[in-house]
Amino acid sequence: MTTGFDPGAEAARATGAILDDTLRGSARGVVVDSPPGAGKSTLVVRAALELAAAGHPLMVIAQTNAQVDDLVVRLAEKDPELPVGRLHSSDSDPYDKVLDGLANVTKSAKAADLAGLDVVISTAAKWAHVKNVEPWGHAIVDEAYQMRSDALLAVAGLFERALFVGDPGQLDPFSIVGADQWAGLSYDPSASAVSTLLAHNPELPQHRLPVSWRLPASAAPLVSDAFYPYTPFRSGTDHGDRKLSFGVASDGSGPDRVLDEAAESGWGLLELPARHTPRTDPEAVRAVALVVRRLLDRGGVATSERAEEPVPVTADRVAVGTAHRDQAAAVRAALTELGVTGVAVDTANRLQGREFDVTVVLHPLSGRPDATAFHLETGRLCVLASRHRHACVVVCREGVAELLDEHPSTEPVQLGVTVKFPDGWEANHTVLAHLSEHRVRWRP
Repeated sequence: MTTGFDPGAEAARATGAILDDTLRGSARGVVVDSPPGAGKSTLVVRAALELAAAGHPLMVIAQTNAQVDDLVVRLAEKDPELPVGRLHSSDSDPYDKVLDGLANVTKSAKAADLAGLDVVISTAAKWAHVKNVEPWGHAIVDEAYQMRSDALLAVAGLFERALFVGDPGQLDPFSIVGADQWAGLSYDPSASAVSTLLAHNPELPQHRLPVSWRLPASAAPLVSDAFYPYTPFRSGTDHGDRKLSFGVASDGSGPDRVLDEAAESGWGLLELPARHTPRTDPEAVRAVALVVRRLLDRGGVATSERAEEPVPVTADRVAVGTAHRDQAAAVRAALTELGVTGVAVDTANRLQGREFDVTVVLHPLSGRPDATAFHLETGRLCVLASRHRHACVVVCREGVAELLDEHPSTEPVQLGVTVKFPDGWEANHTVLAHLSEHRVRWRP
């Protein structure tokens, strides 16, 4: 880390400026870009507490029920006396039952029941149904880059000023219908809330959180260069602050050698022979499962700034990331066969926002005959490569670099559309070039 860079001081300075603009500024919106693990939720909770303490009741908009419940719990932990409202749907199981044990939280499916509380939290989808209420002076929009602009339009009448916090490198908002007919228009409903907001209000204050407290010093430079070239960030830790080690020596197999490489350098690429395969490539799926099995069998322990003593890397601190749900299902089945339970196995979409000690990733382009827009989606690779605190192992078939060169990006250029940079093609090449330095070739 460059001498003179104090991550704690830099993060505090950025947070101070954000809170100052939010509490005392005159702009109708404040935008905050946050890299992975930069303390986005911590900022949202702190801003909510400070607004409430200053006598400004507010509404908080998150994108999923899990995000809403997590924020409610975090607020209750920070201030057990703060009156918080959880606005939920009329479903049979609308919120996490842990909320029932929080004395300061009032839950209701009707916004009117929660009127007058300091903070009211719900999903964008639920807020869109709220009508005929007195607008809030302030709102906080969490995961604002995951929110579509039409969802923002549906709730914009509920507040006067808002703090928008999100990660620009994550996956774009999901849409099940094609949106080409709106491409380039200022009111494209499929665009993210932030991009549409800034297109209409370029003068709004924009901030960024400069430090990732999740990504180790071995990972932050690559993730920053590949996915955040215009909003670079640093790791909150230095080389040597964290260490991953094993109690059991390597047996010399591919999975063990790649684990040793990842423990040493933070990255490992387990490369299988080149071959076009079905999406649920049985050999690659089994390789992913074996890496996880060996990680647990070898008694991995993690040393970090969080604890004085080394902490065992247990199954709940390990995740497997895939591009498709059927791949995740195949990996779960393979892990069950090997007697492994408790490991999070899911797609990039569902792993967004989560954090683990070690991740094992099935590369989105492994074994593919083509490189589609879906597989080149920058955010997908960014999410998969940025969930870990210690190490990331990527399992992939040989030949992805050649595949990329054979399939240069052919997406049509549309007038008025801001070009997303870096594009997936370039980001994939950057990540692959780095991973190739940590390659372990294996023929199972």
